[in-house]
Amino acid sequence: MHSTLIIREATPADIPAIRQIAFDTWPSTYGAILSQEQIDYMLAWMYSPEALQKQMQEGHQFYIAELDHTTLGFAGVSQEGSTKFKLHKLYVVPTTQKTGAGKALLQKVIGFARDNGGAKLILQVNRHNNAKGFYEKQGFSVLDEVKLDIGNGFFMDDYIMQYDLNNQS
Repeated sequence: MHSTLIIREATPADIPAIRQIAFDTWPSTYGAILSQEQIDYMLAWMYSPEALQKQMQEGHQFYIAELDHTTLGFAGVSQEGSTKFKLHKLYVVPTTQKTGAGKALLQKVIGFARDNGGAKLILQVNRHNNAKGFYEKQGFSVLDEVKLDIGNGFFMDDYIMQYDLNNQS
């Protein structure tokens, strides 16, 4: 029997799975880039059950990637203006990267943004995160660089990347 990757809309019942993936992926994604203290701070800030619930209530659309009833990854997107959307989160469990789950999640986000009148999809990616290359392969380009103070003496040192929803297939 052939397994099929499923991308579905997340619900509040998926918050524990979203948290688990974040906690599983961040050490390998950011361990060589950020201090453990900053990783812990950011996970608590962005991935507490309350923070995720609030994001969902404020209109962030989350998607879950599943294969054989196993959650492989998730993405979160929101509308940031009349025609601008922002991909806030896209993480795939490290042991299942390169399975197509990340690309499938991104395609679902692009479809969501297009279906809701989006012209641009933006994201922030740490300047030292290997995911930058993934996004470039998917048609994103660097728009700007930012260094954002996120509190507790920590900063996000990111590229802002953009995808033109009107000119891409």
